[in-house]
Amino acid sequence: MAPATRGRYRPISDYGIIGDTHSTALIAPDGSVDWLCWPRHDSPALFLRILDDGRGGLCTVEGGAGQGEPRPAGRRYLPGTNILETHLAMAGGEATLTDFMPVNPPAPLSEEGPDGEGETRLIRLLRCVSGCVSGWFRVRPAFDYGRLQAGAAAHPDCVLFSAGGHRLRAAGSAPPELRGNEAWIPFSLRQGEEAFLVLTHGEQGREPPVHAEGVAHRLAQSRRYWEEWSARCGYRGPYREMVLRSALCLKLLCYAPSGAIIAAATTSLPEAVGGTRNFDYRLAWMRDASFSVGAFVNLGYLREAAEFMRFLREIGEGPGAELRLLYGIKDPPAPEETLDHLEGYRGSRPVRIGNAAKDQRQHDIYGEFLSSLHLYVDRVGRNLPHSVGRHLKSALRALAEQALARRHEPDHGIWEIRGAPQHYLHTKAMLWRALHSAARTAEIMGYHDLDIAGWDRAAGEIREEYHRRGWSIRRGAFAMAYGSDRLDAAVLRAVLYGAFEPGDPRIAATLEAVQRDLATGDLVRRYDADDGFPEKEGAFAVCSFWLVGCLALMGRTRPAKAMFERLLGRANDLGLYAEEFDLATGEFLGNFPQGFTQMAVINHALRLDGSIARFGLRD
Repeated sequence: MAPATRGRYRPISDYGIIGDTHSTALIAPDGSVDWLCWPRHDSPALFLRILDDGRGGLCTVEGGAGQGEPRPAGRRYLPGTNILETHLAMAGGEATLTDFMPVNPPAPLSEEGPDGEGETRLIRLLRCVSGCVSGWFRVRPAFDYGRLQAGAAAHPDCVLFSAGGHRLRAAGSAPPELRGNEAWIPFSLRQGEEAFLVLTHGEQGREPPVHAEGVAHRLAQSRRYWEEWSARCGYRGPYREMVLRSALCLKLLCYAPSGAIIAAATTSLPEAVGGTRNFDYRLAWMRDASFSVGAFVNLGYLREAAEFMRFLREIGEGPGAELRLLYGIKDPPAPEETLDHLEGYRGSRPVRIGNAAKDQRQHDIYGEFLSSLHLYVDRVGRNLPHSVGRHLKSALRALAEQALARRHEPDHGIWEIRGAPQHYLHTKAMLWRALHSAARTAEIMGYHDLDIAGWDRAAGEIREEYHRRGWSIRRGAFAMAYGSDRLDAAVLRAVLYGAFEPGDPRIAATLEAVQRDLATGDLVRRYDADDGFPEKEGAFAVCSFWLVGCLALMGRTRPAKAMFERLLGRANDLGLYAEEFDLATGEFLGNFPQGFTQMAVINHALRLDGSIARFGLRD
C-alpha cells in the first residue's frame, strides 16, 4: 500500500460514536463525521470517509480565513450519556463541539416497544469557551455509499441535498451559503456564544428548521434520556465507568423499532489492513445479540432482553421457527455485495455490504440463545411480560428439539470458517448448554410436562462425547474439532459456559497451550487453523477477555485482575473497542465499535468481582 493512501486515514481508535438507537455516527477527534447511515443502522451511508477519504462526503468544522484547521484538544462523553463533547483549539481561541442525535422517551411507555423515539437528526453545537473563533460548518453528503451525486438547492434558511429518493437538509444558526454542491454555514463567536448545525434526513425543505431554542430543548431531553437509562445500571463495582460505557455502547447498537441488536456499527473495517477480511457487521447475529442480552440482564436492563425476544417474534421466528445465524434488523438480510468504487480503509478491499455468512449453519447459536433466555427467566421468574410468557413454553420445546436434531451434524463453527463443515468442539459444548439451559428454564417455569429428563440425558451424552472426542493427544489440549490437532480459543468460552470444569487438569493444559501458541502477551488469536484467507488476522479482542474469565474461575484471581486491567487500558480514550488488535502494534482492527468486545468488558468485570469475592486475591 502506498504511504499516501495509509496517511489519509485515521486510526480506528480515533473515533467516538453517537446515536439514537436507530442509527449511529462516528466522529473523529477534529469533529469530522466520517461514518453515518440513515435512517437505520443498515441503510446506505451518506458520510463514509472512513471507507473512502475522497468519495466519502464531508461534514466538518472548518477554520475561517487565517484561522487554520481546528486542532483536537481532548474529548469526553457527558457523564452517563452518548452525547460527545470535543474540544477544539483554533487560532483565535478554543471551542467545544457537542454532537448528539436527539432521542426522547415515548409517553406513555408501553410494556413493549421502543423506549426512545429518534428524529433522524444530527445536531452539532459549537460553543466558544475562550477568545474568538470563526469558521464554517461544511456539509457535502455522498448518498448511497457515494454511488449517487447529490444535487443541492439553496433556500433562505437551509440547503436541501437530494439524489434519487434520498434527502438531507442542512440548516444552522446562520443562513447557509451554497458553494458548488456543498453547504457552508458560517460562525463567528466570542466567549460564551454558540452556533449550531442541524442535519435532518428525509425532509423536503418545507418544514421549519430547528432554531436555538429547539437545539437547547433537544439537548436537555436527550441528556435526560441517557442519564435516566444509565441510572438503572445495576453494577456498582470497581469498574463501573468502563462497564457503563460498554452498556451505553450496546444500547446504541440496538435498533429500537424492531428490538434487534447489531454486531457493530460499521462495515468493511479490515481485520488485516490491506487484505480481504472486510465484512458487514450491521446485522443481528443470533450469537452476538444473545450475548448482548446476557450482558443487559446481568446489569438489570431487562427491557432490552425482552425487546430482542419481540424482534424474533415479529420477524417471523415465533414458536417452532428454526433459529438462523443472522437476521436483518427489520427485513431479510440483503445478499453480500461488493462496492468496487470505494477505496476501502487504507486501501483494504473489497468493501462489502451484506454478509454471505447468512447461508452458513452454526449450531452453537442454540446454546447462545437458550443460555441467555435462561438467564433472563432466572432473573424475572414467573413474572414475565405477557408477550414473552405466552410463547415461552412452545418456544422452549421447539428449540430443544432443534438442538437435539443438530447434535450429530457438522457445521461451520463460531468463527464462520468458509470451508467444509466439521464437528467443532465449541459447537458440541454449546449444544450441551442449549439442552441444559432449556431444562433449567422449564424447571423454573414449572413446565413439568416438557421432556426435562430427556433433555438432561441427551445433554449428558453430548458432554461425554466432546470430552472424549475433543482431546488432541499430540497437542495435549482440547482441539478445535473432532480429529483435529488445531487449537481454538473458543474452548475457553466453553469453560465459561460450564461445558468443562475449570479445575479439570486437561483444561489447565489447554489454557497453557493457548497461552503458549495463540497468545502474544495479553493478545490472543482465535485459532491456528487455515481459514481460506491469504492474509493473517490480528488478535481477536474478546478471546483475551475469555482468558481472563478462565483464570478467574480457576481461582487465579491476581493474574486475572492484572490482565483485565491491562485490557481495559487498551480501550480508546472513550472506553470503546474494535473487533481485533494488531499483534505487533496493538492498533485497532475490524469493525467498530464491536459489541462482542464491549459485552466482554461487562461480563468479565462481573465474573472477576465474583471470583475475588469467592477466592480472594491469589495466584
